[in-house]
Amino acid sequence: MEAILTDCVQSSLRHFMFKNAIFLCERLCAEFPSEVNLQLLAACYLQNNQAHSAYHILKGTQMAQSRYLFAISCFQMDLLNEAETALCPANEPGGEIPNGAAGHYLLGLIYRYTDRQKSAIHHFRLALSIDPLLWAAYEELCLLGAAEEAAVVFGEAAALSIQKQYLNHGLASSNLHTSSEDCNLVSSQNFGSEDVSPRQLKHTQGSNLRDIPAAALSGAASQSQYGGPSNMLFYNTPSPMASQLSGVAPPPLCRNVQPNGSNLNAVNTDSSPRSVVNSTIQAPRRKFVDEGKLRKISGRLFSDSGPRRSTRLAGDAGTNTNANTTAIAGNGTNSSFKYLGSSKLTSVALRAVTVRKGQSWANENIEEGIQNEAFDDSHANMASTTSSSFPSGDVRPLDQDGATVPVGGVVISSSKVISGASEVLGLLRTLGEGYRLSCLYRCQDALDTYVRLPLKHYNTSWVLSKVGKAHFELVDYLEADRAFNLARRASLCSLEGMDIYSTVLYHLKEDMKLSYLAQELISTDRLAPQSWCAMGNCYSLQKDHETALKNFQRAVQLNSRFVYAHTLCGHEYVALEDFENGIKSYQNALRIDSRHYNAWYGLGMIFLRQEKFEFSEHHFGMAFDINPRSSVIMSYLGTALHALKVRLLSVLFIIS
Repeated sequence: MEAILTDCVQSSLRHFMFKNAIFLCERLCAEFPSEVNLQLLAACYLQNNQAHSAYHILKGTQMAQSRYLFAISCFQMDLLNEAETALCPANEPGGEIPNGAAGHYLLGLIYRYTDRQKSAIHHFRLALSIDPLLWAAYEELCLLGAAEEAAVVFGEAAALSIQKQYLNHGLASSNLHTSSEDCNLVSSQNFGSEDVSPRQLKHTQGSNLRDIPAAALSGAASQSQYGGPSNMLFYNTPSPMASQLSGVAPPPLCRNVQPNGSNLNAVNTDSSPRSVVNSTIQAPRRKFVDEGKLRKISGRLFSDSGPRRSTRLAGDAGTNTNANTTAIAGNGTNSSFKYLGSSKLTSVALRAVTVRKGQSWANENIEEGIQNEAFDDSHANMASTTSSSFPSGDVRPLDQDGATVPVGGVVISSSKVISGASEVLGLLRTLGEGYRLSCLYRCQDALDTYVRLPLKHYNTSWVLSKVGKAHFELVDYLEADRAFNLARRASLCSLEGMDIYSTVLYHLKEDMKLSYLAQELISTDRLAPQSWCAMGNCYSLQKDHETALKNFQRAVQLNSRFVYAHTLCGHEYVALEDFENGIKSYQNALRIDSRHYNAWYGLGMIFLRQEKFEFSEHHFGMAFDINPRSSVIMSYLGTALHALKVRLLSVLFIIS
């Protein structure tokens, strides 16, 4: 029951039926209360935007994954202190951050929003070192002005890290495949004299799925996801035909022989990792195989089945795979093993079908005419030891062995993994450098970098919006309008940069285009702050500052960390000559992002109008340090300095 409910919940989540997933998961937790099931329920709540529900059910939990989910819910509820405590417990000052790179990234966000920039930068860099493809961490470093050049971040060290990651996965999968072939050898001995059809064998394995506990499911899933070759679970299900033909205890379906005597193999018949531990039943094994009888069985098994399974499955070879492996023994022996000792393994017709994630691929080796010999446990132990003796920490190049590696459910060659990682990193180097330069307000350099992108990437909404923002910072509003318009055409549903686009149209006084944009954005997503910023700019252009302010406040209400909405509120307060609230709005923006030069500029303008020239010069100077290429900031900074100089000369004249 637990396994069925868990599978139904996960299926509902995959199909975005969150309400159904929550209902079933609540039944699961009521029937089988455990922290693992609570984690699944919390994940359902979080995906349904019910962070408060996840917060209450996970409060006080201790498992690493529970603490991570609890921190996520706290972060969404703006309970940053509790989120930090969950990730870094006070009683474990040097403890490991849960979920690796994702945990460090979340902790970096917490430190950033609590104005601890050095700690935030440290954790963002740690996240990138663990996962070089965590683009979001590099984005945050760029926003903080602390990002290294993209060529360094996405360079050779990142390539080696990715290569090592997939190498370990590939080796684990290779070890799993080898151990499953060893299992085939044993199974062929056990079933060599019994007439068992593939359909009966499949039914025997599938009939026990209802008895799988959820703990075994989650354990197998966590192992198989990372390709771990050890601690794997396995089926130990007796064959119904065997129980009819023999009075002794029936043999296990699959048995992996290892030197330590433990049975550690995985059998999987579909896309879900389903396994159960039952290592207490040890059946007697037949030591000798009658080759004539084997051939007879082979003829019965495959003579009437139409095309051979190998011909049907060969097309799937090397396409879809996972680290979970199932070995179903037919007849014969795979000749790919090397055994130590004087006795040579009999090479009869072995047909091993390895099933990975619901897809199959055939590995067939047929050799006949060699005399029958005994195969004992010592040789199987040696074979298993030899096949898994490669160290998992080896960092040799992937293409040295020409191995295949499972990536996202698809098996690809190791050389393609290396070339693919190189292509991804090359793309990220260009994108990252362009984004870094734009965050440093070296806008023309950023534009020159984006031009080097392939056309299919340059013409995406994200890149075009960054190009438009660069032109906006260069006060080239016509080019910014053109770039943002292209971004809208590339993706009508994307809201990236549309708040800046509305400001561009505001400066161009394109009231018709701005009104149309605001209506389009509201109809696309009424809960996006960009939509209400566009609407506010539309009213501000019509000099209706009170209505504009309400729209900007609505944007802040929807996302209190949307820094540009706070700044626009400040502009409207200044237009209404409410300087006190204007200062508060600009300061709120700087609490979120201290490098948001627009807020520094806004504060400078308020103090300039109040003739507080020292304060004005300070704030304009801060804005100029962040964006030294802005002609507008230069102009007002010069005005403030000139006013200070005149005042100083006046004082000196009076004193003299």
